Amino acid sequence: MLKIQENTSLQAYNTFGIDAKAAYFAEFKTEKELLDCLPVQLPLLVLGGGSNLLLTKNWDGIVLKNAIKGIEKTDETPDFVTLQVGAGVVWHGLVQHTINENLGGIENLSLIPGTVGAAPIQNIGAYGAELKDVLESVRAVHLETKTIRVFDKAECAFGYRESIFKTNLKGQYVITHVTMRFRKNPTAFNTNYGDIQAILAQRNITVPTLREVSEAVIAIRQSKLPDPAVLGNCGSFFKNPEILIPHFSRLQQKYPTMPSFALADETRVKVPAGWLIEQAGWKGKRVGNTGSHAKQALVLVNYGGATGREVQQLAEAIIDDIFQKFDIRLHAEVNIL
Repeated sequence: MLKIQENTSLQAYNTFGIDAKAAYFAEFKTEKELLDCLPVQLPLLVLGGGSNLLLTKNWDGIVLKNAIKGIEKTDETPDFVTLQVGAGVVWHGLVQHTINENLGGIENLSLIPGTVGAAPIQNIGAYGAELKDVLESVRAVHLETKTIRVFDKAECAFGYRESIFKTNLKGQYVITHVTMRFRKNPTAFNTNYGDIQAILAQRNITVPTLREVSEAVIAIRQSKLPDPAVLGNCGSFFKNPEILIPHFSRLQQKYPTMPSFALADETRVKVPAGWLIEQAGWKGKRVGNTGSHAKQALVLVNYGGATGREVQQLAEAIIDDIFQKFDIRLHAEVNIL
Protein backbone atom coordinates (compact mmCIF):
# COMPACT_ATOMS: atom_id res chain seq x y z
CA MET A 1 0.00 0.00 0.00
CA LEU A 2 1.37 3.39 -1.00
CA LYS A 3 2.02 5.94 1.73
CA ILE A 4 0.37 9.19 0.62
CA GLN A 5 1.85 12.47 1.87
CA GLU A 6 0.02 15.80 1.71
CA ASN A 7 1.25 19.30 0.77
CA THR A 8 4.75 18.03 -0.07
CA SER A 9 7.57 20.23 -1.40
CA LEU A 10 8.99 19.00 -4.70
CA GLN A 11 12.23 20.97 -4.34
CA ALA A 12 14.27 17.81 -3.69
CA TYR A 13 12.63 16.01 -6.63
CA ASN A 14 13.56 18.36 -9.48
CA THR A 15 17.11 19.32 -10.45
CA PHE A 16 16.14 22.97 -11.02
CA GLY A 17 15.49 23.10 -7.28
CA ILE A 18 12.12 24.81 -7.73
CA ASP A 19 10.11 24.86 -4.49
CA ALA A 20 6.72 23.94 -5.94
CA LYS A 21 4.37 21.84 -3.83
CA ALA A 22 2.25 18.77 -4.56
CA ALA A 23 -1.16 18.40 -2.94
CA TYR A 24 -0.42 14.67 -2.62
CA PHE A 25 2.80 12.70 -3.07
CA ALA A 26 3.81 9.01 -3.01
CA GLU A 27 6.59 6.71 -4.24
CA PHE A 28 5.91 3.40 -6.00
CA LYS A 29 8.63 0.74 -5.92
CA THR A 30 6.92 -1.99 -7.95
CA GLU A 31 4.65 -2.27 -10.95
CA LYS A 32 1.97 -3.70 -8.64
CA GLU A 33 2.08 -0.65 -6.35
CA LEU A 34 1.51 1.54 -9.38
CA LEU A 35 -1.33 -0.61 -10.68
CA ASP A 36 -3.01 -0.70 -7.26
CA CYS A 37 -3.41 3.08 -7.19
CA LEU A 38 -4.71 3.45 -10.75
CA PRO A 39 -6.76 4.94 -12.20
CA VAL A 40 -6.17 8.15 -10.24
CA GLN A 41 -9.05 10.62 -10.21
CA LEU A 42 -6.85 13.62 -9.40
CA PRO A 43 -4.46 15.27 -11.88
CA LEU A 44 -1.43 12.95 -12.03
CA LEU A 45 2.26 13.73 -12.48
CA VAL A 46 4.78 10.87 -12.59
CA LEU A 47 8.33 11.83 -11.65
CA GLY A 48 11.61 10.11 -12.41
CA GLY A 49 14.72 12.07 -11.51
CA GLY A 50 13.09 15.43 -12.22
CA SER A 51 16.03 16.32 -14.46
CA ASN A 52 13.97 17.35 -17.49
CA LEU A 53 11.24 19.28 -15.73
CA LEU A 54 10.46 22.93 -14.99
CA LEU A 55 7.68 23.44 -12.44
CA THR A 56 6.04 26.84 -12.88
CA LYS A 57 3.29 26.32 -10.29
CA ASN A 58 2.10 24.03 -7.51
CA TRP A 59 0.65 20.67 -8.53
CA ASP A 60 -2.95 20.43 -7.33
CA GLY A 61 -3.19 16.68 -7.86
CA ILE A 62 -0.98 13.74 -6.94
CA VAL A 63 2.70 13.25 -7.78
CA LEU A 64 3.90 9.65 -8.03
CA LYS A 65 7.68 9.14 -7.82
CA ASN A 66 8.89 6.19 -9.91
CA ALA A 67 11.26 4.21 -7.65
CA ILE A 68 11.31 0.84 -9.46
CA LYS A 69 14.86 -0.53 -9.16
CA GLY A 70 16.75 -3.56 -10.45
CA ILE A 71 19.15 -4.53 -13.24
CA GLU A 72 18.46 -8.04 -14.58
CA LYS A 73 20.27 -9.97 -17.32
CA THR A 74 17.61 -11.41 -19.64
CA ASP A 75 19.72 -12.73 -22.53
CA GLU A 76 23.35 -13.35 -23.45
CA THR A 77 25.15 -14.36 -26.64
CA PRO A 78 28.88 -14.61 -27.36
CA ASP A 79 28.85 -10.92 -28.38
CA PHE A 80 25.99 -9.24 -26.52
CA VAL A 81 24.24 -9.01 -23.15
CA THR A 82 20.64 -7.84 -22.75
CA LEU A 83 19.59 -6.11 -19.53
CA GLN A 84 16.13 -5.21 -18.25
CA VAL A 85 16.43 -2.16 -16.00
CA GLY A 86 13.92 -0.66 -13.59
CA ALA A 87 12.71 2.80 -14.53
CA GLY A 88 13.72 4.21 -11.15
CA VAL A 89 17.40 3.32 -11.56
CA VAL A 90 19.63 6.39 -11.78
CA TRP A 91 20.90 6.62 -15.37
CA HIS A 92 24.55 7.24 -14.53
CA GLY A 93 24.38 4.34 -12.08
CA LEU A 94 23.43 2.10 -15.00
CA VAL A 95 26.30 3.51 -17.07
CA GLN A 96 28.73 2.70 -14.27
CA HIS A 97 27.28 -0.81 -13.99
CA THR A 98 27.81 -1.50 -17.71
CA ILE A 99 31.38 -0.19 -17.54
CA ASN A 100 32.15 -2.36 -14.52
CA GLU A 101 30.82 -5.35 -16.50
CA ASN A 102 32.77 -4.24 -19.62
CA LEU A 103 29.60 -3.77 -21.65
CA GLY A 104 29.70 -1.10 -24.35
CA GLY A 105 26.99 1.11 -25.80
CA ILE A 106 26.18 3.95 -23.40
CA GLU A 107 29.64 5.17 -22.37
CA ASN A 108 29.10 8.40 -24.36
CA LEU A 109 25.97 8.99 -22.27
CA SER A 110 27.92 9.10 -18.99
CA LEU A 111 26.81 11.59 -16.33
CA ILE A 112 23.50 12.46 -17.99
CA PRO A 113 21.19 13.27 -15.06
CA GLY A 114 17.87 11.55 -14.49
CA THR A 115 16.52 8.01 -14.35
CA VAL A 116 16.31 5.14 -16.79
CA GLY A 117 12.55 5.52 -17.19
CA ALA A 118 12.92 9.05 -18.53
CA ALA A 119 15.58 8.07 -21.08
CA PRO A 120 13.23 6.68 -23.78
CA ILE A 121 10.81 9.59 -23.47
CA GLN A 122 13.55 12.00 -24.45
CA ASN A 123 15.66 9.56 -26.48
CA ILE A 124 18.59 10.96 -24.52
CA GLY A 125 21.77 11.57 -26.47
CA ALA A 126 25.25 13.05 -26.22
CA TYR A 127 28.56 13.01 -28.10
CA GLY A 128 27.25 11.17 -31.15
CA ALA A 129 25.28 8.48 -29.27
CA GLU A 130 21.58 8.08 -28.46
CA LEU A 131 19.53 5.72 -26.33
CA LYS A 132 17.92 4.24 -29.44
CA ASP A 133 21.33 2.79 -30.41
CA VAL A 134 21.03 0.20 -27.61
CA LEU A 135 17.32 0.03 -26.83
CA GLU A 136 15.41 -3.21 -27.41
CA SER A 137 12.05 -2.51 -25.79
CA VAL A 138 10.10 -0.42 -23.26
CA ARG A 139 7.59 -1.87 -20.78
CA ALA A 140 4.87 0.55 -19.70
CA VAL A 141 1.54 0.75 -17.89
CA HIS A 142 -1.44 2.48 -19.48
CA LEU A 143 -2.80 4.91 -16.91
CA GLU A 144 -6.49 4.57 -17.75
CA THR A 145 -6.89 0.88 -18.58
CA LYS A 146 -4.17 -0.43 -16.19
CA THR A 147 -2.91 -2.67 -19.00
CA ILE A 148 0.76 -3.43 -19.60
CA ARG A 149 2.28 -2.97 -23.05
CA VAL A 150 5.75 -3.72 -24.35
CA PHE A 151 6.94 -1.32 -27.10
CA ASP A 152 9.69 -2.49 -29.44
CA LYS A 153 12.17 0.04 -30.81
CA ALA A 154 10.17 0.79 -33.95
CA GLU A 155 6.99 1.41 -31.94
CA CYS A 156 8.83 3.99 -29.81
CA ALA A 157 9.13 6.22 -32.93
CA PHE A 158 12.42 7.73 -31.84
CA GLY A 159 13.61 11.03 -33.26
CA TYR A 160 15.96 13.80 -32.15
CA ARG A 161 15.05 14.15 -28.45
CA GLU A 162 11.66 12.74 -29.35
CA SER A 163 9.63 9.55 -28.96
CA ILE A 164 6.03 8.45 -29.12
CA PHE A 165 5.89 9.04 -25.35
CA LYS A 166 6.42 12.77 -25.98
CA THR A 167 4.05 12.98 -28.95
CA ASN A 168 1.09 10.70 -29.73
CA LEU A 169 1.07 8.91 -26.37
CA LYS A 170 2.15 11.79 -24.14
CA GLY A 171 0.78 11.39 -20.63
CA GLN A 172 -0.88 8.05 -21.38
CA TYR A 173 1.76 5.60 -20.14
CA VAL A 174 4.15 5.19 -17.23
CA ILE A 175 7.40 3.42 -18.17
CA THR A 176 8.33 0.74 -15.63
CA HIS A 177 11.24 -1.09 -17.31
CA VAL A 178 13.64 -0.51 -20.20
CA THR A 179 15.44 -3.36 -21.98
CA MET A 180 18.78 -2.63 -23.69
CA ARG A 181 21.41 -4.67 -25.53
CA PHE A 182 25.12 -4.07 -24.91
CA ARG A 183 28.26 -5.28 -26.67
CA LYS A 184 30.57 -7.46 -24.61
CA ASN A 185 34.24 -6.46 -24.29
CA PRO A 186 34.08 -3.64 -26.86
CA THR A 187 37.23 -2.44 -28.60
CA ALA A 188 35.82 0.22 -30.98
CA PHE A 189 34.29 3.46 -29.68
CA ASN A 190 32.64 6.61 -30.98
CA THR A 191 35.20 9.30 -30.14
CA ASN A 192 34.80 11.64 -33.12
CA TYR A 193 32.15 13.92 -31.62
CA GLY A 194 32.83 16.96 -29.46
CA ASP A 195 36.00 17.12 -27.42
CA ILE A 196 36.46 13.41 -26.68
CA GLN A 197 39.51 13.00 -28.89
CA ALA A 198 41.09 16.15 -27.45
CA ILE A 199 40.68 14.87 -23.88
CA LEU A 200 42.11 11.48 -24.81
CA ALA A 201 45.07 13.16 -26.51
CA GLN A 202 45.72 15.31 -23.44
CA ARG A 203 45.89 12.10 -21.43
CA ASN A 204 48.21 10.44 -23.97
CA ILE A 205 45.62 7.76 -24.73
CA THR A 206 45.75 6.47 -28.31
CA VAL A 207 43.82 3.20 -27.87
CA PRO A 208 41.17 3.97 -25.26
CA THR A 209 39.36 1.49 -23.07
CA LEU A 210 35.63 1.61 -22.35
CA ARG A 211 36.28 3.24 -18.98
CA GLU A 212 38.65 5.82 -20.47
CA VAL A 213 36.02 6.93 -22.99
CA SER A 214 33.48 7.28 -20.19
CA GLU A 215 35.95 9.24 -18.06
CA ALA A 216 36.67 11.57 -20.97
CA VAL A 217 32.95 12.27 -21.39
CA ILE A 218 32.59 12.87 -17.66
CA ALA A 219 35.50 15.33 -17.72
CA ILE A 220 33.94 17.25 -20.62
CA ARG A 221 30.53 17.44 -18.96
CA GLN A 222 31.98 18.51 -15.61
CA SER A 223 34.00 21.26 -17.30
CA LYS A 224 30.96 22.71 -19.05
CA LEU A 225 27.88 21.85 -17.02
CA PRO A 226 27.08 22.93 -13.45
CA ASP A 227 26.32 20.31 -10.80
CA PRO A 228 22.55 20.50 -10.07
CA ALA A 229 23.32 19.88 -6.40
CA VAL A 230 25.25 23.17 -6.38
CA LEU A 231 23.45 25.24 -9.02
CA GLY A 232 19.93 24.21 -10.01
CA ASN A 233 19.56 23.33 -13.70
CA CYS A 234 18.17 20.79 -16.14
CA GLY A 235 21.19 20.53 -18.40
CA SER A 236 20.55 21.64 -21.98
CA PHE A 237 17.35 23.69 -21.89
CA PHE A 238 16.89 24.01 -25.66
CA LYS A 239 17.07 21.61 -28.59
CA ASN A 240 19.61 22.30 -31.32
CA PRO A 241 17.49 23.68 -34.18
CA GLU A 242 17.45 22.23 -37.69
CA ILE A 243 17.21 24.71 -40.54
CA LEU A 244 17.11 24.56 -44.33
CA ILE A 245 20.47 24.87 -46.10
CA PRO A 246 19.54 28.11 -47.98
CA HIS A 247 18.66 29.68 -44.61
CA PHE A 248 22.00 28.54 -43.18
CA SER A 249 23.87 29.88 -46.23
CA ARG A 250 22.31 33.31 -45.76
CA LEU A 251 23.27 33.36 -42.08
CA GLN A 252 26.79 32.16 -42.86
CA GLN A 253 27.38 35.20 -45.05
CA LYS A 254 26.80 37.37 -41.99
CA TYR A 255 28.37 34.94 -39.49
CA PRO A 256 31.23 33.12 -41.30
CA THR A 257 32.19 31.08 -38.21
CA MET A 258 28.66 29.79 -37.64
CA PRO A 259 28.97 26.03 -36.99
CA SER A 260 26.65 23.32 -38.28
CA PHE A 261 26.23 19.57 -38.33
CA ALA A 262 25.15 17.53 -41.34
CA LEU A 263 21.89 15.57 -41.17
CA ALA A 264 20.63 12.49 -42.98
CA ASP A 265 18.08 14.86 -44.53
CA GLU A 266 20.46 16.61 -46.92
CA THR A 267 18.16 19.63 -47.25
CA ARG A 268 18.78 20.70 -43.64
CA VAL A 269 21.60 21.21 -41.14
CA LYS A 270 21.64 21.31 -37.34
CA VAL A 271 22.88 24.51 -35.71
CA PRO A 272 24.12 24.58 -32.08
CA ALA A 273 21.60 26.45 -29.95
CA GLY A 274 24.37 27.32 -27.49
CA TRP A 275 26.28 29.16 -30.22
CA LEU A 276 23.20 31.20 -31.16
CA ILE A 277 22.53 32.12 -27.53
CA GLU A 278 26.16 33.11 -26.97
CA GLN A 279 26.26 35.24 -30.14
CA ALA A 280 23.13 37.03 -28.96
CA GLY A 281 24.89 38.01 -25.73
CA TRP A 282 23.03 35.81 -23.26
CA LYS A 283 25.91 33.58 -22.14
CA GLY A 284 26.69 34.28 -18.49
CA LYS A 285 23.92 36.89 -18.28
CA ARG A 286 22.01 36.92 -15.02
CA VAL A 287 18.37 38.04 -14.76
CA GLY A 288 17.16 38.14 -11.17
CA ASN A 289 17.61 34.71 -9.60
CA THR A 290 18.18 32.94 -12.91
CA GLY A 291 20.40 33.21 -15.97
CA SER A 292 22.34 31.51 -18.76
CA HIS A 293 25.37 29.66 -17.40
CA ALA A 294 28.78 31.30 -17.85
CA LYS A 295 30.40 28.15 -19.27
CA GLN A 296 27.50 26.80 -21.36
CA ALA A 297 24.92 29.18 -22.77
CA LEU A 298 22.50 26.31 -23.41
CA VAL A 299 22.08 25.74 -19.67
CA LEU A 300 19.65 27.94 -17.74
CA VAL A 301 20.32 28.00 -14.01
CA ASN A 302 18.65 28.78 -10.71
CA TYR A 303 21.04 30.90 -8.62
CA GLY A 304 18.82 30.31 -5.61
CA GLY A 305 15.23 31.17 -4.87
CA ALA A 306 14.10 31.34 -8.51
CA THR A 307 10.55 30.40 -9.31
CA GLY A 308 9.73 28.25 -12.29
CA ARG A 309 7.94 31.18 -13.85
CA GLU A 310 11.14 33.27 -13.64
CA VAL A 311 13.06 30.59 -15.54
CA GLN A 312 10.25 30.31 -18.09
CA GLN A 313 10.28 34.08 -18.65
CA LEU A 314 14.04 34.00 -19.24
CA ALA A 315 13.61 31.15 -21.74
CA GLU A 316 10.88 33.08 -23.56
CA ALA A 317 13.07 36.19 -23.74
CA ILE A 318 15.93 34.16 -25.23
CA ILE A 319 13.61 32.47 -27.74
CA ASP A 320 12.24 35.84 -28.89
CA ASP A 321 15.71 37.37 -29.18
CA ILE A 322 17.13 34.46 -31.19
CA PHE A 323 14.16 34.61 -33.54
CA GLN A 324 14.63 38.35 -34.07
CA LYS A 325 18.37 38.00 -34.75
CA PHE A 326 18.56 34.74 -36.72
CA ASP A 327 14.98 33.96 -37.82
CA ILE A 328 15.34 30.67 -35.92
CA ARG A 329 12.76 29.53 -33.38
CA LEU A 330 14.29 27.65 -30.44
CA HIS A 331 12.27 24.92 -28.70
CA ALA A 332 12.70 23.71 -25.15
CA GLU A 333 13.93 20.19 -24.42
CA VAL A 334 12.62 20.59 -20.90
CA ASN A 335 9.01 19.74 -20.01
CA ILE A 336 7.37 22.90 -18.65
CA LEU A 337 4.44 22.41 -16.29
